[in-house]
Amino acid sequence: MLTPLTTIPWAYPALEATHIVGIALLLGNLVALEVRVFGGAAALPMPALARLSLTLALIGFSLAATSGLLMFATQPAELLANRAFVVKMGLLAVAGLNAAWFHRRGSLRKLDTTARRQMLVSTGLWIAVVICGRWIAY
Repeated sequence: MLTPLTTIPWAYPALEATHIVGIALLLGNLVALEVRVFGGAAALPMPALARLSLTLALIGFSLAATSGLLMFATQPAELLANRAFVVKMGLLAVAGLNAAWFHRRGSLRKLDTTARRQMLVSTGLWIAVVICGRWIAY
């Protein structure tokens, strides 16, 4: 069955662009928060920065997830057979678990060694997600 995503020439590229903007919002704001967790920008109060950064990161994740699901819907069988896609989905799950652990343990209040490690793991996971995402196309 043909869908507007496969029949309208600009639809799929628009989804890809939305996906990239979402990833940029997500990763950029997580890195800004990580800089603060590691002691940079100490003049910025953590609660206010965290509220702003996490809100924008969630908006970015929502854009990336929604556009990603729509792109997935155009070729599910091919993507499920693609190792990079499967690895990307696994990395997303691990990133989500890491984020849940980070917030559950109150890492933003503690700003301890574990919080710093969690932020590094988070950034590494998201970079790996981006790399796998690019690998899907090849």
